[in-house]
This record gives sequence, structure tokens and C-alpha cells, in this order.
Amino acid sequence: MSFAGIDLASDPKRTGVAVIREEHAGERLVVHHALLGADDDHIVKLVEESQKAGVDVPFGWPRPFVEHIASHAAGSVEVPKTTGPDWRRSMALRRTDMFVHSRLGLTPLSVSTDRIAYPAMRWSALEARLRASGLDCSRNGTGRVCEVYPAAALKSWHLIHRRYKKTANATARDELVGQVEERWPSLEWNGFRALAVQSDDVLDAIIAALVARESSQGRTIRPSREQQADAMVEGWIHLPNVD
Repeated sequence: MSFAGIDLASDPKRTGVAVIREEHAGERLVVHHALLGADDDHIVKLVEESQKAGVDVPFGWPRPFVEHIASHAAGSVEVPKTTGPDWRRSMALRRTDMFVHSRLGLTPLSVSTDRIAYPAMRWSALEARLRASGLDCSRNGTGRVCEVYPAAALKSWHLIHRRYKKTANATARDELVGQVEERWPSLEWNGFRALAVQSDDVLDAIIAALVARESSQGRTIRPSREQQADAMVEGWIHLPNVD
């Protein structure tokens, strides 16, 4: 079985991808593939050939934001009682973002107000392409793909989750890679360890692949019945269920 991880950027040159293969009934994990610089064709192929793919990108936008923008475009916005903090928060954050914050104290980037919207737009096109090929891309993560947030996954596992990105933090990445090796002693880097230390995009893709494996085996937190409707539209970040 193989699990793909995709650290999606708007620019293919900055998109990291990885594939982890599970061998010998899970007793051995091998980084089969890792690359910085993946175009749409490469990503589609990885998802098609994997049992599950973890994608580091918002799968959708907040429902209140989408409804407001659609009403605004039609000139039919209902006047809100207030445009205070709670209203703005509902425009900026999805239900899954709020859940991650309540559980871990981390706030994912807002797909409606931050630059993360650019890779999210790219994903929307990739999702359409994958759906057209017959793959189940349910945004709640029950299909071939699940949304991941590497920093939140790392914090759930009690690993380094901050200040490991960018060139200046290569030492922290090396330490994080060491922590990954301790948590998954059966993981074999297959020559890709240096690339994971060199590129935080590739390292995030490897983390995303590990989360995809957890998701496929039922070891991530799924949306509750109350959260399900929003998750199907907005997306749902799969957190490792360490409980």
C-alpha cells in the first residue's frame, strides 16, 4: 500500500510531494518518492496511484463567506445585525479551523483572507480534475484524499511543530527528522532524508503522507454528525487521534 503527501503551493516549483509505501504488513515503511517541484499532472498521478493522499491545503471556503460573496455578487445581501468580531470570524474561519484551534491552540491560515487562498484555488481545479476521473474527493476526507495541517499533526504527536521552516531553520528540521525516526523506527528514508532536511515543503509532504496513512486506518479525528454538513463543503483537517 502507498500513501501520498502533497504540500500544495500555488506555484508548482514550490510544491513538495512524497510517497510512503507500507510493506510487510506495516512492519516496514519506505519513503518511495519525494520531490520538490510537482505540476498538476504529477499530483493527479500520485493521488490516482495511492490508497490515500494527504493534502496540505484548505479544501473549501467558510460557508458563511461563500454565501455572503454570492449574495453580494447578486446584490441581495441581507444586512447583518453587526459586523463585529464574531461576524468577521465566521467569514474568515471554517468550522474545522475553529476545531483545530479549540483542540490544539493553533489557528490555520484563513482561506478567505490570507494568501493560502492561492493554493486553495489550485486545489479546487485539481479536485475537479480528480472527480472527473472518477475518484471520490469528498471534502470530509472519507474518500481518496484528506486535508491535513502538518503543524497540527506534529503538535498532536508532541513533535517540533514551530520554527522548522525556511533556510535558517535547517537545524530544527534535522532535529524534527530525528524525532520522526524515533516515532516511526521502521521508516526507511531510501536516500531522501537529506532532501527532507533541506526542504520544509518536502518534509511537510512526508508528514502529510503519514497523516494519510493514519486516516486510512481510522486513526484520525473525523467530523461529528453536527460538523458533517460543513465538512462536506468546507473541508475537514484530519488530526491524528492520539487518544
